[in-house]
Amino acid sequence: MTQLHGKRLPGAGRTMAAVVGLIVALGLGAVGEADAAPGPVDRFNDRPHGFASLDGGTTGGAGGKVVTVTDHASLAKYAAAAEPYIIRVQGTVTAEPFGASIEVASDKTIVGVGDSGELVQGEFHLSPGTHNVIIRNMTIRDSAIAGNWDCKDTDFDGIQMDTVHHVWVDHNRFSNICDGQLDVRKDSEYVTVSYNRFENNNKTFGLGWTTNVKTQITIDHNWFNNTKQRNPSVDNAAYAHLYNNYLTAQADPGDPVWTYGNWSRGKTKMVIENSYYQDVQHPYQADTTAELVQRGSILKNTTGRHEEWGAAFDPREFYDYRLDPAAAVPALVKRFSGPQERIGVVLRVPSDYPTVQAAVDAVPEGNTVPVTIAVAPGTYREKVFIPASKPHLTLQGTGQDRSDTVIVYDTPAAYGGSTGSATVRIAANDVTARNLTFSNDFDEAAHELNGEQALAMKTTGDRIVFEDTAFLGNQDTLMTDSPKLTTVSRVYVRDSYIEGDVDFIYGRATTVIERSVIRALSRGSATNNGYITAASTWKGKPYGFLITDSKVVSDAPDGSFHLGRPWHPGGEPDAIAQVLIRNTELPAAIKASPWTDMSGFSWKDARFTEYRTYGPGADVTPDRPQMSDADAKTHTVANYLKGTDGWAPYARH
Repeated sequence: MTQLHGKRLPGAGRTMAAVVGLIVALGLGAVGEADAAPGPVDRFNDRPHGFASLDGGTTGGAGGKVVTVTDHASLAKYAAAAEPYIIRVQGTVTAEPFGASIEVASDKTIVGVGDSGELVQGEFHLSPGTHNVIIRNMTIRDSAIAGNWDCKDTDFDGIQMDTVHHVWVDHNRFSNICDGQLDVRKDSEYVTVSYNRFENNNKTFGLGWTTNVKTQITIDHNWFNNTKQRNPSVDNAAYAHLYNNYLTAQADPGDPVWTYGNWSRGKTKMVIENSYYQDVQHPYQADTTAELVQRGSILKNTTGRHEEWGAAFDPREFYDYRLDPAAAVPALVKRFSGPQERIGVVLRVPSDYPTVQAAVDAVPEGNTVPVTIAVAPGTYREKVFIPASKPHLTLQGTGQDRSDTVIVYDTPAAYGGSTGSATVRIAANDVTARNLTFSNDFDEAAHELNGEQALAMKTTGDRIVFEDTAFLGNQDTLMTDSPKLTTVSRVYVRDSYIEGDVDFIYGRATTVIERSVIRALSRGSATNNGYITAASTWKGKPYGFLITDSKVVSDAPDGSFHLGRPWHPGGEPDAIAQVLIRNTELPAAIKASPWTDMSGFSWKDARFTEYRTYGPGADVTPDRPQMSDADAKTHTVANYLKGTDGWAPYARH
């Protein structure tokens, strides 16, 4: 089946690029410095960069179950488990007793929900041999002891790791910790520390504590604010790459020795690039046995040691990276470091989960926060069911085009009924699908069955969004339904493609199809090739189907296709179809009398109208009710979708 691309508004790509550029530039005027480097940057990527991405990479708990924890016992249980887990921390978890360690085993992702996930008065500890750990989007705070500034008699760190490998510490906030906020110790390898906020501390971030020279670490886009020393201190690391970090407002700038910024110690090879030092004593220094290369940084009101010698190493021999201009660093780091509302959980298919359904199965029952299932290009021959107990999911194709990623099966209604035929079923609320193709490739022409309906998609949930998606099939391709006749479910389809022949857009959900292409397939008849819609709107609902600002195309003969017919499931008299075709181009294949009866119910008793349709199939005849200008003012995308909660998915564009 040939799939057409959805209609795009002129300049849509330029608008998106401008939006991305605006996001990157947010707040850049605050320090009166230069703009960020041009081009979009994903500062919330769920995959690590730098050294943590090498030698097999760091995936954390990918492939494991997703759990949400709200207390110390649950966090400790899942963090220490032998099997992989993605652990979402919701709200504040207080460690008991004060200063308690939460042991983190291998193959774990610990991620704060929204920007409010916290561990208070405790630490995450990674013991020797632990590997493949991600800690993201958390606030770790308040294990400091009043009056014990140096913490000589305690060892309450924020995160402490000993002889581990492949760890990513990203978008966290560390504040008021006793001893080190982050300690990467004893030959830990392949570590990346990015976009964190280190604040209000004495001994902040230390590396080393052996005479071996093994550690490889990337440290970028971190904010060191009101911290005294170890920002960081790097002892006997093989390679330490620091770039685009922001150091400012030291806690004790009067200390002549032990207040400092970056220190390359022992036999460390350190490279510092495009960082910003403001009001810092000893911004960067190196032992005579170490090497330090600094380039491109900005120093503002700094004093003390500014040392660099030796060749160190070239980070680009290990990995690619993108430098932001040093002048843009303060605003960028202030905006993008620390926990972020938009960082969530991404489950990747097939790299982490072999099938789309396996990723859905990994989502916890009663899910309350966004989870993205990122589906790589390919054809996935499987059936997928998102149950009502798993809302807030996004299915995201990661290819260049929606046709790159296809979920397909070939079940007809003869083998399991209409619902059972659906390739994908969405019963949950608040589900979004983007950049995907959903298909049922049952070949109706090659079979003679009593039930040839073959759904590509069936929805019964509320607040369902399809963006840049395609639905391929023949009879009953796309069903947007609700759990029962009087229940309102809403579906928004935008910039998409739908094809079929008989009743291929149908159901009782309030459904808006906007800026899309609808292809009416020919079945080889000279007189009747099918019906685009078969709505079954409850009579108490003013809004059923709205197809607006779209285009219908067809290779069927002229005058051989209907716009729709009224579907009364099981003879239900209160299912009074409502369909409006608005501002949409219609082909010559559309009949002059485009609405027709169904199962003894007259189309004239339904609510079928057009408004400003155009094209060769849009001639106004006595059998084509036209909506008045006055009624058209209330039959808008906004009114169809707003419900009682003001839902407005179109406002994202």
